[in-house]
Amino acid sequence: MSSSAIFVTVVVVLLLVALIKEWLRPGLILFSGAVVFLCAGILTPSEVVAGFSNKGMITVALLFLVSEGVRRSGLLEKMLYRLLPAKRCGERKALFSMMPMVSFISAFLNNTPVVVIFAPMVKRWAERVGIPATKLLIPLSFATILGGLCTLIGTSTNLVVHGMALDEAAANPTLGLRGLNMFELGKIGLIIALVGTVYIIIAAKYLLPARREERGDLEQENPNSKYFRVELVLGARFPAINKRIFDFDFKEKYGATLLELKRNGQTLLMHDMRKEHFREGDTVVVLADDKFMRNWGDSSFFLLVADTRQKEPAMGRKKRWFTIVLLALMIFGAAIGELPWAQGLVPGMKFDMFFFVCVVTVIMAVMNIFPARKYTKFISWDILITIASAFAISKAMQNSGMADAVASWAVGLSREHGSYVLLGVVFFITSVATELMTNNAAAALAFPISISMAQHLGVSPMPFIVCICVAASASFCTPIGYQTNLIVQGVGNYRFGDFIKIGLPLNLIVMTLSIWLIPVFWPF
Repeated sequence: MSSSAIFVTVVVVLLLVALIKEWLRPGLILFSGAVVFLCAGILTPSEVVAGFSNKGMITVALLFLVSEGVRRSGLLEKMLYRLLPAKRCGERKALFSMMPMVSFISAFLNNTPVVVIFAPMVKRWAERVGIPATKLLIPLSFATILGGLCTLIGTSTNLVVHGMALDEAAANPTLGLRGLNMFELGKIGLIIALVGTVYIIIAAKYLLPARREERGDLEQENPNSKYFRVELVLGARFPAINKRIFDFDFKEKYGATLLELKRNGQTLLMHDMRKEHFREGDTVVVLADDKFMRNWGDSSFFLLVADTRQKEPAMGRKKRWFTIVLLALMIFGAAIGELPWAQGLVPGMKFDMFFFVCVVTVIMAVMNIFPARKYTKFISWDILITIASAFAISKAMQNSGMADAVASWAVGLSREHGSYVLLGVVFFITSVATELMTNNAAAALAFPISISMAQHLGVSPMPFIVCICVAASASFCTPIGYQTNLIVQGVGNYRFGDFIKIGLPLNLIVMTLSIWLIPVFWPF
């Protein structure tokens, strides 16, 4: 291994430690790594910023706005109201009613707003019919993850890997690499989603806790008051993260009274939390009014803001239907645009996902389906910086020879057993990295090594590319690997171990199916 490869290896290990320890936000950690490689001469300035102009990254940014438009339309609320039984039913019937549709929705929309909308609704419904919400909220998050495996736009990770594949194919045409089509991942994603859903419906009864939440006295004593309970899941941008609760005046800052804090299955009342510190992912319960919801309902400080009331969406019926048409235009337009006859329809123009998401975003902004003047609030900038910087880190691993050295070592260990063993190694490493840090960073680090593995073996890189997409999304064991898990952990007041009990077997199921089926659909 060359000196530059050793240097890149050391820096990448330090980046992994920083991501796991959460010393800074993921985007800033990876960008710092890219700057280190720039200063060392391993990356050129154009390679450092190349990720910021990648079509996959920009598509992710625009999909945040499309998802916000759909969220504001009220379509998702109306769909869930129709899905959930009106009367008391068993847990399995509730899961059977909810999970398939949630997975279908998440195949085309960003997972986070789907969970942000559905989690408080599912919790209210469960309380009304007498089912413990803890039996439903983890399955809700897992359903969105399973749905995201089925399409190119189901999760940002798929678009990141797709963008890297296109860049690599342009730089190395002889490799036989290409991007992913809109529904290509559905070949394996649908099977995994079906098996995973069946497993969750059966296992939830035995592996998920049956804890019920007791409401505080304040709400019971003021049923007609203008004040009501609001649950907030704290995001990374909340200004008091890592500060002592006693030193932060929540009432003065936000005009709401702090009642409870929920963390890892425990509920702390005000007199218990004076020595505690705020942490990302904490759920705090406050007593607030309508002014609080107007001022902070869309704040990026909170991953979720949910009150106890059930409200009808404000968007009119015509605009709501128009939103459906736009969403359908984006999905089916991108799918049809990939067909051979459509690709040459207009010379010099490519009707792909990037084209249609651009058009739909502009139309939504003009029609005020999402607040155009506040559009920057609905984009998760740290995710975008993470993605763009991950492209640079991946390029540094290739330029230095580090990816090739690691791949050569792995191929040497597994030469007797062939490609299937290496596919399993790629899945395992990517999946573990996803559980410990972020899915996009895990995919970016696994990508160059997988490409080098395919080259050493003399096989097609496509099985490894698909394996990365699946493994980087299969985050079921911990609440920190995927933002939707973090949200439902707070809303359901789950313990860390609750995710491991039901999530570890699901991870093993997905891994087994992937290693078995990926080479069937994408031969080596």
